[in-house]
Amino acid sequence: MDSPSTRSLELLALLQSGRTWTAHDLAARLRVSARTVRRDAMRLRGMGYDVSSRPGPGALYALRPSMKIPPLLLSADEVSTIITSILILEAWLPDDAKAATARTKLEQVLPGGLQRRAAAVALSTQVLREAPASVDWELVGTIADSVATGARLGFDYTDQRGRHSRRRVEPYRHLLRQQYWYLVAYDLDRDDWRLFRLDRMEASTISPGPHAHRAFPWNSIEDWLTSDFGASDEH
Repeated sequence: MDSPSTRSLELLALLQSGRTWTAHDLAARLRVSARTVRRDAMRLRGMGYDVSSRPGPGALYALRPSMKIPPLLLSADEVSTIITSILILEAWLPDDAKAATARTKLEQVLPGGLQRRAAAVALSTQVLREAPASVDWELVGTIADSVATGARLGFDYTDQRGRHSRRRVEPYRHLLRQQYWYLVAYDLDRDDWRLFRLDRMEASTISPGPHAHRAFPWNSIEDWLTSDFGASDEH
């Protein structure tokens, strides 16, 4: 049986379609009883969603537009995980305020109990780790969009010997390795898999896809990096 949080998310997704639902239709779609639908609708109201309903055998449910931002449907353990992850980024990138800003925004939309958990985790957590090099978050977003949409990526690149070139690649993943951020990609002009440091990439552009990307031929990036292929491909 789905948890109340999962079920509430499913109910919210149906209500956000903009139509008016009968209790019977919602119960059938969610595979629960009409009584459970009524309880879950009350739960959404308690979290700030403006769910309207007409009582009785022919009960109707709809989601009224509201400017109020309701609390996120997260458990206390999930909040602890998210806050700890953001704190690691804050410690690693002390000169980049984006992680701290994201944490503040997240805490503002949490209900009271979860806000207290988030504050407690932030107070009790100390991250002791050498920080990596800074990262261009706009470039990270460009890479993420390219991977997700099957697009190709072009960029100017300066290798470790100071040589400049224009690269066209099929991006696969970006990763943090030995304090530097890298892109693993298939280099179209060199017909090989390569590793590029993000801080040496400039003027990135997306060639919209989807393109038929090559499958990564190793079991994992770790295997590739520890093989002769990884050692010979790093620039």
